[in-house]
Formats: sequence, C-alpha cells, structure tokens
Amino acid sequence: MERRKFIRNSALGLGAGVSLTSATMSSKRLNEEFEVGKLPREVWIATLTLTKIDAVNHQEMIEKVLGHMEDIVNYKPDIICLPEVFPFFHISEKISIKDVAEKPLGKITRRLAEFAKKHRTYIICPLYTVEDGKYYNAAVVIDRAGKVLGEYRKIYTTEGEMGKGVSPGPLDPPVFKTDFGTIGVQICFDLEWNDGWDKLKEKGADIVFFCSAYSGGKAVNTRAWQNKFCVVSSTISGTAKICDITGEEVAKTGRWERYWAIAPINLEKAFLHTWPFCQRFKEINAKYGRKVKITNFDEEEWSIIESLSPDVKVADILKEFGMKTHEEYIKCATDMQKKLRG
Repeated sequence: MERRKFIRNSALGLGAGVSLTSATMSSKRLNEEFEVGKLPREVWIATLTLTKIDAVNHQEMIEKVLGHMEDIVNYKPDIICLPEVFPFFHISEKISIKDVAEKPLGKITRRLAEFAKKHRTYIICPLYTVEDGKYYNAAVVIDRAGKVLGEYRKIYTTEGEMGKGVSPGPLDPPVFKTDFGTIGVQICFDLEWNDGWDKLKEKGADIVFFCSAYSGGKAVNTRAWQNKFCVVSSTISGTAKICDITGEEVAKTGRWERYWAIAPINLEKAFLHTWPFCQRFKEINAKYGRKVKITNFDEEEWSIIESLSPDVKVADILKEFGMKTHEEYIKCATDMQKKLRG
C-alpha cells in the first residue's frame, strides 16, 4: 500500500484500536461483531478537531464536518462531540452573531438532528443560540431520534465574547440523561473555574464533554481524575482527546489520527482509595476471575474496579466486600473529623 493511502486510512481511528484495512470483512459484518461483544455500559465516543479544516462560509463548514462525520459511522458511535461554535471558525466570511444565532431546532441544529436520527447517535452540537433577545455560546444535545435533549450555555464567557454581545449562561449547569449514562458539557474558558465541573460531579455526570477553541492540555486530564468522570475534548485547533476517569488518555488526535479520536469507554467501574480495600482484592480475583479487572496506581494509591462481564455489577461487588468508592471514603473521614472537632 502506498504511503499516502496508508496515512489516509490510518487517520480514521487507529487510536481506537481497530484497523480499517481488512478487505475481507464487510462494514455490516464488522458492526455486527462489535455489537455482539459490547458490554452493557460500553460507550463508543467520537470527537473531532477542526485543525486543517477550512471553509468559505459557515454553510460550507457544516457540510465539511458532516462529511467527516460520515467517515466514522462504521464505528457506530454512541455519541459524537463537535468543537466550540464549530460552524463559525476557520471560515473566510465575516459573521454577525445576531444573524447566525438560532433557537433549536433551527437551520444548523436540524441538519445535525437529521444525521443523529439516521445513524442513531447522540450529538453534542455547539453553536450560538438566542432566547429573549440574549445570545449564548451554547452546546445543544441531540439524541438518537434527532430530538433536542437540552442546551448548555457557556458559564464563563471571555471579555471578547461579551464585547460582541454574548451573554454568560446560568451558573448551574444542566446534566442530560442518555441511554448509557448521565452527561454534562463545559465550554472552553469554563476550564479555568472549578464550580461548573464540581456541580456536574455532584449531579452524577459519567462523562463531561469539553467543547473548546483550544486543547486545554493537562488541565483536561486533571478535570477527569479530580472528578472521577470521563472528559472528552473537541477542539477548533489542536488535540482532541478522550480521557478515562483516571485522567489517562484512551485516544487522541495527532499525526496519524488527523481529525478524529474514537474509542470505547466502559462506565461500569468504580474509583477507590487503594488502602484499606486492597485487602479484599485477592478474594475478588478468586471469585470473579477474568470477569473483573482491578487496576492499581501505586504512587497515587488509586484502584479501579471494572466489570468485564454483563452479569457482574461493580456496585454489587462493593457491597459484597464492604468497600467504599473514593468519594464515600473521603466523606466518611470528613464527617468523623467534623464530629471529633465538635
């Protein structure tokens, strides 16, 4: 295979651990095999970077992004995340926010909703929205049926945005219930404040999608392990990535994955403080064997208990062996400290 072809094919998702080069396996058969082995809380996530994608106007940008989305439908993504106000970056035309902002479903969200319905996927669609004469930098969440689940409005807008008429959103970010778990959204400058992330944690978010103009770097990984939820970044420029609850990068864009990061995340897992619960790990291994995976982080003293079997729930394991999640363990210690201080 010539180098150019190899690079093009590689760019469609080797980070997900799946090769697209097999000429003997049809797309239909490939998808069927993926579904057969899929765990109950396994979520296939796709996220885009707009790096090297340019257009004359926002209509052309939307068409180009939809074209790139078509490139990854064979993975049958459960959810696709797009970058911050993606139709209006990397374009030649001058736009007025008042002219392009919409109330969903509008022209832009309707196109993405049609895609969501056709391919049975959720979509995080960032754009400008309007309500009662106020304009927002927002992300509209669209479900598998092409219906709008709701809208997140960027809490911490920049001075430049506010100078152009963009209003900051409410301080209390919403969460959205999906068929695989609870999700939330943060946008770009929100990375610099803790409270939006903290509130999403309190509301039980399993995954938070970070739609941004820039990559965010290690701060994105940190938000994941600090809050014990997955964080998925989608960027206008730079790296887009998928981080597990430990902050580890499961997949990211780069030289060989130019536009997309695509990977599965298993949400059936718990984050523990290793001591004292490590004393029960041998018993868990003896009973469940390869149905349960325990991963230890020696320096941090974190442990992750993960179910690899449809018939094993992590909550049941914790109850059976008298173990607490990291949050529960810290809360119990904090409550006892308060009590003893009087």
